[in-house]
Parts: sequence; structure tokens; C-alpha cells
Amino acid sequence: MPELFGNQHVNGADMNRVKPEQKSGPADPSKGIFCFMDVVAKEAEHYAADHTTPLSSLLEEVARFTMGRMPFPSMLSGRIEAQFLQLLVRLTGAQKIVDIGTFTGYSALAMAEVAPDDGEIITIEHNPAHADIAKNFINRSPHGSKIRLCIGDALEIMKLLPDKKTNLVFIDADKKSYAAYYEESLRILRRGGIILADNALWYGQVLDPKDDDSRAMAGFNEMVKADARTEKLFLTIRDGIYLIRKL
Repeated sequence: MPELFGNQHVNGADMNRVKPEQKSGPADPSKGIFCFMDVVAKEAEHYAADHTTPLSSLLEEVARFTMGRMPFPSMLSGRIEAQFLQLLVRLTGAQKIVDIGTFTGYSALAMAEVAPDDGEIITIEHNPAHADIAKNFINRSPHGSKIRLCIGDALEIMKLLPDKKTNLVFIDADKKSYAAYYEESLRILRRGGIILADNALWYGQVLDPKDDDSRAMAGFNEMVKADARTEKLFLTIRDGIYLIRKL
């Protein structure tokens, strides 16, 4: 099985095996909770951000660009979540990281900034236009050499990764595929490795799921809760993060 960690790149044939994924908000913004800021009170969210260590100037630029020029800017992780990722990478010393859902590169860049000098982040994006934007920011980062950007179907790319070599997986992509990402993550993770599943609250709609994405996220949460292979902590940071450790 070819390895992505290291010097080997994914070839064009691998990239052509693409199944469309979509990272977006609820299908009908007029129904239910549309913004994650409605889940956590705006005042509390702003207070928490104000009492969190500032991010690098490049990450702040990525955030401004995303909020000002991208559709569905709420897909951006945000300062609090980015600092949470950075702190977790520091605490665990994670060397090999998989980032599912690059978008504009924010989460990958955040983790690369604090990863060890020999660390490597494989970030996967299905949308070539988003990947081009992320690549521009990655190339400008002094830590960009730690990041390997792969364009294609996340599950197909994950299948190229070796068993039990990864330290941390951050999942923030197609909601209907979360369960499949989770299973592949358990295969590639070392014992004690970490999964972070973003949007675990899914704009609050997991409380009363009525559409496919909401039902997928609610089902994913129940699956993880019942899984004896992991220990887990459901965090209400931003739009919810499911912090999961492989036993």
C-alpha cells in the first residue's frame, strides 16, 4: 500500500477517483439554527475569543478572507477552535496529522504552526477552487513545508494511508460520510490517537434532526457514544467538537 506520509505524492489516477463531497450549512437556512453563534450565545463567544491567545497574522488574514469573500464562511473553524487544535497538537506532540476538509487552509495551517519540525499534515479537499485558495496561503506560511495538500475523495485518499501510523485526525467535511471517516480514522490511528469531529452539534439540529445531514450527524454521535473502542468527550466549543481517543 503506498504511503502518503513521507515523500510520496498521490498520483493523478488516485485523484481522479473522486466522489463529490459537500461542506455547507443546513439545506434551508430559514429553518432551525443557521449560525453556530446561535448555539453559543454571541456575548459568551466574543468573551471567550477575547480571552484566547491571538493567532498568527497569516491565520487572521485567512479568517478575514474567508469571512469576506467565501460562500458559507461559517465553515471556518474560528480563533477559539484553531487555538484548541493548536493546544491539542502541542500537548500530544502529534507528528502525523490528517485534516479532512481543507477549505481555505485555516485548520491545516493552525496545526502546522505548532507541529514538530518533522511533523506532517495531510490535508484533503475535494473542491479544486478551495484547494487553490488554500495552496496560496500554505505557500506563504513558514510552516507550509509540513503540509501536503491532496485533492480528491477523502475516503479514497485515506485508504492509501498505512495502518496505525497517524497521531491525530480532524474531521470537518461531508456530514453523511462522518461515520466512514471515523472507521478509516480508527484504522490509521495509533493506539491513543485522537479524532476531532467538528460540527457535532450541527447548528443545533442534532437535537431535532429533520434533514439528511442532521440525521447523519445525530447518528454519528450515537454511534461514537456506543463504541467501546474509544473514549470520548463531547465539547460544546463553537458548533460542537467530539473529542475521541482510540483505546
